[in-house]
Order: sequence, then structure tokens, then C-alpha cells
Amino acid sequence: MSILQRRIAHLDMDAFYASVELLRYPELRGQPVVIGGRSAHQPRVLPDGTKEYSRLRDYVGRGVVTTSTYEARALGIFSAMGIMKMAHLAPDAILLPTDFDAYRHYSKLFKNAVRSIAPLIEDRGIDEIYIDLTEYDEATPALAQRIKDAVRDATALSCSIGVAPNKLLAKVCSDLEKPNGLTILGYDDIPERIWPLSVRKINGIGPKASEKLAGLGILTVGELAKAEPDFLQTHFGRNYAAWLLNVSHGQDERSVATSSETKSISRETTFERDLHARQDREMLSQIFTDLCERLAGDLKRKGYLTHKIGIKLRYTDFRIVSRDVTLPHPTFDAATIRRAAGECLKRAPLEQKLRLLGVKASALTRHSETAETDHRVQGDLFHC
Repeated sequence: MSILQRRIAHLDMDAFYASVELLRYPELRGQPVVIGGRSAHQPRVLPDGTKEYSRLRDYVGRGVVTTSTYEARALGIFSAMGIMKMAHLAPDAILLPTDFDAYRHYSKLFKNAVRSIAPLIEDRGIDEIYIDLTEYDEATPALAQRIKDAVRDATALSCSIGVAPNKLLAKVCSDLEKPNGLTILGYDDIPERIWPLSVRKINGIGPKASEKLAGLGILTVGELAKAEPDFLQTHFGRNYAAWLLNVSHGQDERSVATSSETKSISRETTFERDLHARQDREMLSQIFTDLCERLAGDLKRKGYLTHKIGIKLRYTDFRIVSRDVTLPHPTFDAATIRRAAGECLKRAPLEQKLRLLGVKASALTRHSETAETDHRVQGDLFHC
């Protein structure tokens, strides 16, 4: 009996938050638009019916960029960057506030559209999913295009899909031809399509790791694939070195987790530059709060309460530290999650700079009522 080679798709909505906003404000298409900032204002309607939009140059506050249109990204403005600091790159860029209710609505629409065609999906967040297409007889290009068309019909939004033998390669593929891309790749294509790419294209190799690899003369995935195992182990440790070699050869045995019972939900971000608890306190505080609020939104949207909150820190030397706390009462309230995560943070060493920060909800239970108010708080963080 022959064994089918897996066909795993990664679907990523194109600039999702920004694209949803452009449905509301189509006149902004083609312009640099930034989404984020707690003190950002909705556009003001003038007496003649036209709209007056806030600009980056007018923003005052500690907010960070949630996302941006491709035109803004071309100017160097990406998520998790401080809005006021980005104003010098594009002072006239449009600034819009986040609307998570709208994003969750469109997230549900696109996922239901995919499920109507291929129900074996793994939910990876508000704007991306993995889809197991292995058992379908339909040709890959036609099936993937049918999924893309269904998403557009349901949402009027575009997505990019990568299809490959595993999740690692599928995620790389989905980013190769954005926006509105469709990329299909097999193991035989790795030398030609994957090895010339920057190591940063591999999910899990962040700015610090890529900088360290560059210092060792390793810039591309192909150069990483040719590196000696002992050499990598000397500089990265045994476990991470082994992982680096595996992913450089396109190896990934993870299955698409289609089970309806979720054990944990997490949110994390890798910084563009290393951040220090004292020197970058305001930015870290804002990012930390944003992660907690997104985690709370994920819990509410999926109908879960959490009994345990944890944090994850990765330092500049790639060492990972985690801390967690059990809650007296289960919750999906953002303020409660934020306070619990802050308590975990107080028990973690913060002398070294950080390259990654994450928040995790575990010990989950189902809850059908998700109308609880999502309290938003800033508070003080990263006390040293």
C-alpha cells in the first residue's frame, strides 16, 4: 500500500487588519496606512461629507503599530514599532485605531469559508490557518484556488496560500508571492526555491539568530544547510543547532492539529531589536499589554476560560525562561490576564536584554458566554 505524501496548506490573510479597514475606507487604497495606537481617533466627517484622517505626525502616546498596509511597509513601518518613532519615516501616513470586533468577524467568515471546502484546519490565530489537504483527490492548484475564491467571496479580502509536504515549508511558501499569492512546493524544489532565501524566511529564526548566523558567514538557508553540525552546536547549543539543520533541509514532522479540544492558547512576538527591561520599559509595557489583550480576545472568540497564565522570555543568548501562575477563578478578562502575567514577570530575571516575549493561557475550560467586557489597562510593568 502506498503512503500519500502530505499536502499541507498555510493560508495567511493579506495585511488582515489593514485590509479590513480598507473595506470600510476604500478611498485609502494605495496609501500608507498604519493601524494601532490607543489614542488614535476614528476619521472625522466634515460638513461636505469628506473624511479627515489622523496622521502619524499628529500622534502623541506610547502606542505601537499593530499592522500596516504594504505601502506603509515599503517605507519601513512594521508591527510592534513605536508609532511616534515611525512618524519620521512617513509623517503623512494615515493612522487608524484598531477594531478587534471587526477583525474577529472577518476571521470567522474566512475560516467558515475554508471549512466548507476543507474542514481539517488548525487555527493559528485571527488571520492564519493550516489546512490538511492530503486526502483530497482534487489537483492541488485547483483546490487551493477554490479555497482562495471562497475566502474572497465570503469576505471581499485576499489571502495567500502555500502548499507543501509539511507545515514549515507551507508557511514559507505562503509568504513568497504576497499579496494574493499561490505557491506550491515539493521536496525537490527546496534547493532552487528555499535555499536561496534569507534564513529570516524560516519561521523561528528571528532577528537575533539571523544576526548571529550572519556573523558566522551564514546568510541563506542553503548556507545553513551546508553548515557542520558541530560548528552550529558550538554557537547555538545542541537542541537549537539540530533544529536549525532540520529546518534548513525542509524537515518538519508536525501534524495539523485539527482536534477541537485546545490545550493552550498563546501569543508571542520576536522583537526587531533586543529590548531591555529598564531602557525600553515603555515599549515593552505596551507590547506586553497588547499581547495580553490579544490573548484575551482569542479566548473569548474560541469560547474558553483559562485557569493558568504563563509568560515566556527568550534572552539574547537564546536561553528561554517561563513562569506561570494558577488563577483563583477562571477568566477570559484582559485585565485579569494582564495582572496575572505581570505577577509572573516579577519572578523572572530581567538583567539581560530580551529578544522574545510571550503570554500563554492553559488549563482551559469551555465557556459559551463570551460577552464579558474586555477591560483594557496599561499599568506599570518591567520593574527592576
